[in-house]
Amino acid sequence: MERALLYLTFCFLASCAYNPDTGNTVYFAGEIVNPTSDYVVLYKNDAVVDSAKLDTNNRFSFSLENIEEGLHHFDHTPELQYVYLEKGDSLIIRLNTVAFDESLVFSGSNEEVNNFLLEMFLNYEDEEQLVYSYYALDPEKFSGKIDSLRLQKLEELNTLNIDKTISKGAFDMAKASIDYNSYIYKEKYPFIHKKKSGEETIHRLDSSFYDYRKNLNINLKELTYFRPYYNYVNNRFGNLSYMVCAQNCGMEKKMSSKDHLHLNKHKMHLIDSLVKEEHLRNNLFRNVAMDYLLKVHEVNNECNQFIDKFKELSENEAHIAEINHLYNGIKALQPKESIPDLAILSVEGDTVHMKDISKNNHTVFYFWTGDQKRHFRNVLRHVKKLEKQHPEYRYVGINLRTAEDKWLSMLNEQAIDKKLQYRSFDFGEIQESLIINNLSKCVITKDTVIVDAFANVFTRNPFVGQQKTLTAK
Repeated sequence: MERALLYLTFCFLASCAYNPDTGNTVYFAGEIVNPTSDYVVLYKNDAVVDSAKLDTNNRFSFSLENIEEGLHHFDHTPELQYVYLEKGDSLIIRLNTVAFDESLVFSGSNEEVNNFLLEMFLNYEDEEQLVYSYYALDPEKFSGKIDSLRLQKLEELNTLNIDKTISKGAFDMAKASIDYNSYIYKEKYPFIHKKKSGEETIHRLDSSFYDYRKNLNINLKELTYFRPYYNYVNNRFGNLSYMVCAQNCGMEKKMSSKDHLHLNKHKMHLIDSLVKEEHLRNNLFRNVAMDYLLKVHEVNNECNQFIDKFKELSENEAHIAEINHLYNGIKALQPKESIPDLAILSVEGDTVHMKDISKNNHTVFYFWTGDQKRHFRNVLRHVKKLEKQHPEYRYVGINLRTAEDKWLSMLNEQAIDKKLQYRSFDFGEIQESLIINNLSKCVITKDTVIVDAFANVFTRNPFVGQQKTLTAK
């Protein structure tokens, strides 16, 4: 019955959108169950192609003239996914935001390649745990396992191409999805193997382990914004820069902040030397700067010099402004600075400020979201342990980007003090002001003054190094 209803929905949407005299016109339409935004926005690379507002039935449609063929992505905030479009296409989607990627189905022209790309995306998510178990294997066995998985997927693609002849461009894109995701595993291998095996140094690899690199182009303009390709190139430069440092610079076994700076300088130099494609260069430079700032959180002359070098190399003014903004944000969150006076909501619906909450006490602010229930349970469990070990602190939870009714429902399911639970009503402001790039982060304050704005709530003791500064209430 469900499949029949879905088929009828597709037929209805297709009948509304399809025109046999399409020529170069592309129709892209669909229905979104449980929408999280009023719009669907279509992009080619990082440029907006068009936007469409959902109607009263949560349906949308695009009629696009003479668009550039190839990979696009559509955004329904906060989610996005790829769609491959060619001239004359009439393509329909249906999805439920409760399980955005898992429920997404394409129907119409080019449905085969789009469903295949989606299947590969979900497949790599599903096989992550399996591949992680392979990292303990020696290099030859690991490589054999990854090659076997890749060949299975290539066989599926070749079968699809025989049964449903797809264009060369669509075939190449699907093959790129298989190849680059597989090669990412190999670029990560030395580092994860070291962790899994307990070896003190990076395992020495035979040069044949990286034979696949010989035929790969790291200057492909058409794949610059394709996640598997970009992630592969980024991982490859991370691998190369570490190996260069390990061989020539006496890289320490456990990296300090100076090592991170040194390593990222090498990475920027390699990108500058080897990458000529403008957008890819700029995106990689941005990633290096962002990665360094979010890991180190330091403000000193060496960091200033690093930022200056980034500005010298990057040709993207938006990226430069973004990194400047991030660096200034990190400066504002250094120890002894005042915590940003951000407004949040109590369970009673009252607006309160973080400065008022942290006044005259020692406070740990931790963060969670309704979309990650496992994390929510884990963080509450860990906070209970910290409350027993360090009762001199108040532990304040701030929910991010969750509807009020769902937030209250989740709180009611837990035996916690609701007076110490709050919700952000402006996620962008709180994320930007406190630089929340992961949910493990916590912010430690003493009477509105920052002690550590980049602590990790899940470390055995997030207060290590702070005891000399903090005293009990």
